[in-house]
Amino acid sequence: MNETTLIAEINRLRQEKNAVILAHYYQEKAIQEIADFVGDSLELSKKAATTDADIIVFAGVHFMAETAKILNPDKKVLLPDFNAGCSLADSCDPDDFKKLKDQYPDHAVVTYINCSARIKALSDIVCTSSNAKKIIASIPEDRKIIFAPDKNLGKYLIQETNRDLVLWDGSCVVHEAFSLNKLIDLYNQYPGAKIVAHPESEDPILKVAHYIGSTSGIINFIKEDPGTVFIVATEAGILHQLSRDVPDKTIIAAPSYQENSCSCSECAYMKVNTLEKLFRCLQNEYPEIKISDTLRAEALKPIYRMLALS
Repeated sequence: MNETTLIAEINRLRQEKNAVILAHYYQEKAIQEIADFVGDSLELSKKAATTDADIIVFAGVHFMAETAKILNPDKKVLLPDFNAGCSLADSCDPDDFKKLKDQYPDHAVVTYINCSARIKALSDIVCTSSNAKKIIASIPEDRKIIFAPDKNLGKYLIQETNRDLVLWDGSCVVHEAFSLNKLIDLYNQYPGAKIVAHPESEDPILKVAHYIGSTSGIINFIKEDPGTVFIVATEAGILHQLSRDVPDKTIIAAPSYQENSCSCSECAYMKVNTLEKLFRCLQNEYPEIKISDTLRAEALKPIYRMLALS
């Protein structure tokens, strides 16, 4: 089935089944183009919480679809490919995390939304890279904090909030793939460029960045800043949205250690979703995300606390 036919069939099924397609900025171009809404983790969480669709097709990774199901127990939530996981979420085993939590019983537990439902259920409040500083600031200064699972975001938050956080030793392989030496060489080719980076990146990358922020924050900064050349240190899928928003600006993907087709950092998990898989999952209403009522109830509390502050 060619792309034109796939798009027509997806549109037909979407209307017939009252389905909404939510896509993350890191999805392939064709999926971003057909989605009803494209956003980062916070924006997608808000959208999932307010949709009146009967079916949510979540073109992203597993923890994102899980979050949508937690927020919508009576709706059918589909993921185009069940293998769309997350290296960061996978780095935080719930049983091991429970052991860490038990070592610090007086600490508030703040978890980055890039984690499983079981980790959320062990948390006091969830955050995204968009609102992490605000979430940390909402906790009384005399209360100690465990932050998981991203150690790089955690280190950044320690610097930004001046709070003492106990960090889980997890990370995102995409955001740890950037090469500082290659980035400096690239910057020397474009000395007027501004380097923008996601806070999941390692500290050496953040130290040379002119702006640090969430995916949406990066997009908004580039749209509003008077600069004309930007080097972007986050997953390369963001370049599609930027090419539409600021066609008159030069956007360059920060180089990675790997020698791949784009010389940039791409999330293999995000890219397992395809337009054809999206069509098949909407057609067959499978793979479907399912969560037990007990787990859902516990995971919902920290998400609601985050949304109330966002």
